[in-house]
Amino acid sequence: MEGALKKVVAGDLRSLREIDPMHSVDTQTIQLIIIGIAALAVVMQAVVLIAILVALKKAATSMHADIQELRTSVTPLLLDSRDFITRVAPKIESTTNDVAEIVHTLREKTEALDTTVTEIMGRAQRQTTRVDGMVTDVLDSVDKVGDFVANAVSKPVRQISALVASARAVVQSLNETAPRSHAAPGPGDPDPSA
Repeated sequence: MEGALKKVVAGDLRSLREIDPMHSVDTQTIQLIIIGIAALAVVMQAVVLIAILVALKKAATSMHADIQELRTSVTPLLLDSRDFITRVAPKIESTTNDVAEIVHTLREKTEALDTTVTEIMGRAQRQTTRVDGMVTDVLDSVDKVGDFVANAVSKPVRQISALVASARAVVQSLNETAPRSHAAPGPGDPDPSA
């Protein structure tokens, strides 16, 4: 039965090939189509690469022209700069030497000034100490004179005050011990001591 089935299937396949022309395409045809598509892709790729090459060549030519133009405009500037530096370099070196000499001189003068200021400050401090001592001595003397004058004036004044107080006390005591008149004062009589 298998053999009969194979015959029926083989016969049906032949009849299908006759009805469908696509089934009659064999492997060589498919390979030719694939090769044709690949060749077409390679041609298109070559066209794109040629277009890129042309664009790059134009860009390179344009860039080369720009570089030449830049070189033409920059070269004189560089030459002028070189000439300027050649002319100015000795002046700059001379100025640098002058500035270094000025700085050296200023440093020496500053050191001398520092020494002078230190010496003056020392003298001023010594004079201040001396004047302070003198003022202190004068103030001490004034204080001593003030004490002396106060003692010289106040001692006699105290003595006089003591004498006056003694005299008053003597006078009062004499007034109190003095004999009274023979009649005693009455209630309406004025007090003779007052």
